[in-house]
Amino acid sequence: MIPFFADAPRPELAARLAVFAPLIGSWSLVVENVRDDGGADVTDGEWHFAWALDGRALTDVWISPSRAVRAAEGLDGEWGMSLRFYDPAIEAFRSTWLGPGRGWVIPFIGTPTPDGFRLDAEGRSWIFSELTRDSFEWRAEETTPGSPAPRVRQRFHARRVTDGQATA
Repeated sequence: MIPFFADAPRPELAARLAVFAPLIGSWSLVVENVRDDGGADVTDGEWHFAWALDGRALTDVWISPSRAVRAAEGLDGEWGMSLRFYDPAIEAFRSTWLGPGRGWVIPFIGTPTPDGFRLDAEGRSWIFSELTRDSFEWRAEETTPGSPAPRVRQRFHARRVTDGQATA
């Protein structure tokens, strides 16, 4: 095992981090990038989740299009990584997204929801919903000043590929 990864959350953090336990492993994605006209450009992707930092955190790597499609079709795309951990000082999760393709570093505050969890930053929300052992939905929403409601910018439909530690 790579020292960065952990087999499980630390026992004293297990109850707090349990919201992330169903994500551990690898997922195939249908990625919908929503255009300004409301239509969507669809591609595939992959997402890999693992416990990290001696079980104190959850990390993930997101890739779209998938490595298989990139190799077969000679495409480029986006790779990104997040790190999430519970911060008792704010009684919520801190999460940071790193997207080198666009130069993005986005800090979020996360909270559990009845069917998953939500990450919020200024004008952005990333929502994991319908989280089960074998699937989940994800969406990115943006709120612009003067807008009556958030606008969905991206959706993922995830299906489990493997259990256990991610290998990305």
